[in-house]
Amino acid sequence: MSKNIKVNAAILIIGNEILSGRTQDTNTSTLANWLNSIGVKVAEVRVVPDEEKIIVDTVNLLRKNYDYVLTTGGIGPTHDDITAKSVAMAFGKKYEIHKEAFKILESYYKPGEFNEGRQKMVWMPEDAELILNPTSGAPGFSVDNVFCLPGVPSILKSMLGGLKNKIVGGEPILSLTISLKTVESEIANSLTKVQDQNKDVEIGSYPFFHAGKLGVSIVIRSENQSKIDECNSQILKFVNEKKIEVVDR
Repeated sequence: MSKNIKVNAAILIIGNEILSGRTQDTNTSTLANWLNSIGVKVAEVRVVPDEEKIIVDTVNLLRKNYDYVLTTGGIGPTHDDITAKSVAMAFGKKYEIHKEAFKILESYYKPGEFNEGRQKMVWMPEDAELILNPTSGAPGFSVDNVFCLPGVPSILKSMLGGLKNKIVGGEPILSLTISLKTVESEIANSLTKVQDQNKDVEIGSYPFFHAGKLGVSIVIRSENQSKIDECNSQILKFVNEKKIEVVDR
């Protein structure tokens, strides 16, 4: 894949516990940061419940629209872990015991501990490719452009290295943040002018309240460092003219 090709992805967070607010989702930022670093732009994030039809429909929609889909959650040993079965249905594949995954977990657990509940974790879509898990044994898997990872943040993080050669991005997306002691309305027009002159650079403004300081962070994102530098100097020009203070976050 040549480096100037734009590569995108969608993240699909699966789990009632995220929707109910019981569990805070940190996987989105982990995955988005990692994908950006390898040149894959996250174009969409969805959160869905542990419901077969919704997972099947969403996986089918996302896998047609994006280069890669990464799912998190629903691949554990309990009754509401239905991601693997739902992905099999989405692809019209058989849902069966993955022989290699079975061997991995059989040797991971002590004799007699690899019970029926844990054996559920080796049921996967037919011909799924494993994503190895260096933390807790149970592997994730991929089918075509859909990559299924666990919902536990520390385990998910430990498995990203195993995706390095499977997900191919374009140029890494670079970013620069300028934090200002101001409000958005004060810089909106000037910032719009800079954005209009630099259509291929993504510029966002985000209010913050940090250590008693109220302000706005401007984030400039591009694959090209010189374009970031150019935007930076245009922004600092109007910041100086308006006598706005630049702050350290």
